Amino acid sequence: MRTSCKLQLEFADEEMARNIAKAIELDNAGYVNAEVRGNMLTLTAESDDVLSLRNTMDDVLACITAAQRSIDSTG
Repeated sequence: MRTSCKLQLEFADEEMARNIAKAIELDNAGYVNAEVRGNMLTLTAESDDVLSLRNTMDDVLACITAAQRSIDSTG
């Protein structure tokens, strides 16, 4: 059975959403689709294994947290 997950994350502005999307792009290519509309970053992923999907989303959220901290510390 195919399982999917969709997360919508709101950032302060579109620039931050785009920077975060760019920061996670290489790590998640083929696993997570990222789309930016305004200040919203939408992440979608699918898997045949729900545990694998959970691990993928845990990983992408950890990468987003690291990217956001890095951006915040340089700003």
